[in-house]
Amino acid sequence: MATPRRIARVLAAATLSAVLLTGGGLATATAATSAATAATPTPSAAAGEISLKATPTEVKAGEKVTFTGRTKGLPIGTKVVLQHKNGSKWTTLHANTLIKQGSSFSFDNTFKNKGKEELRVMAGDWTSPSTTVIVR
Repeated sequence: MATPRRIARVLAAATLSAVLLTGGGLATATAATSAATAATPTPSAAAGEISLKATPTEVKAGEKVTFTGRTKGLPIGTKVVLQHKNGSKWTTLHANTLIKQGSSFSFDNTFKNKGKEELRVMAGDWTSPSTTVIVR
């Protein structure tokens, strides 16, 4: 005859077995998903490239600096904005242009404040390497 204690043990064993089987099934599914993810090629994060050149790299306050560059993998007509490093953050300036035929861009900007300006351009999710302009 089954006692209440024996019934409790059987239920506990059945519950534990169900949990272990379910957990094992999840681990197998997770392993299969991980293997499938590892085998699937992911698109490169560096799909777009931007170069930047500032001319001249040393100016007096108020003088014009011309920024030119080329892009690779970005559509023609994409907006390119100039940014400068303000402390540890990049801040967008009012200078901008569009990528032209031939994947190039060019625009001018002046700087009023003296000092070293660390600059880059940004188009969509891509940014160029930074360049420095010294304003005297």
